[in-house]
Amino acid sequence: MAPHTEQLTRPAVRLKALTRSFDGRTVLDGVDLEIPAGQFVALLGHSGSGKSTLLRAVAGLDHEVEGSGELIAPERVSVVFQDSRLLPWTRVLDNVLLGTDGKEAAAKGRAALAEVGLAGRERSWPGELSGGEAQRAALARSLVREPELLLADEPFGALDALTRIRMHGLLRELWERHRPSVLLVTHDVNEAIVLADRVLVLEKGRIGLDLTIDRPHPRSSGDPRLGEYRERLLAALGVTEDLK
Repeated sequence: MAPHTEQLTRPAVRLKALTRSFDGRTVLDGVDLEIPAGQFVALLGHSGSGKSTLLRAVAGLDHEVEGSGELIAPERVSVVFQDSRLLPWTRVLDNVLLGTDGKEAAAKGRAALAEVGLAGRERSWPGELSGGEAQRAALARSLVREPELLLADEPFGALDALTRIRMHGLLRELWERHRPSVLLVTHDVNEAIVLADRVLVLEKGRIGLDLTIDRPHPRSSGDPRLGEYRERLLAALGVTEDLK
């Protein structure tokens, strides 16, 4: 039992003095961060603050940038982007199964599609899906890999308001069922406090605020009990009353 207990309590992600630079311009400046296994974390910051750079570093996708420091992440990592990145010439189930193999892969793919509400759409073409359905398929593609860490880079930014609310509920439901660690990059303060249990603000290449959201789920952006968290996050982002 000891190894199992250790695995549950160890950090899923550990960054120590992490730096990343592009053409001599420092984007991440000695970031220190630990994300425990199973924690849902949101990352806020202004455009160009390094949010996506940090996520790509954790995902192991930043081979062309200069960097240093310690970076530890799980072996099984899935990434969901703002666009679904479905291959238009491949049917939905085949998109979900990209990169997987084994006799059980197809069954897992169908089960993942059913989890996101796309049962019966396995043979559809991506062009036949709505924007929300395409993002559901992208989530199914991430789930079929049984990730220890799910990285999401503004996955709902291109969706309309009602679809975004529905996707918020779906993502939280899937997290509660599978319990991967989640790092969600977003520019939306309300999205962060509705979904995450911990919100980070990236400022000048470092974590400027690390805020625990101690409120039960489900949450609504209109809940007055979340007002204190919203105010602290907006202040950390430099948003004044005149700009709200």
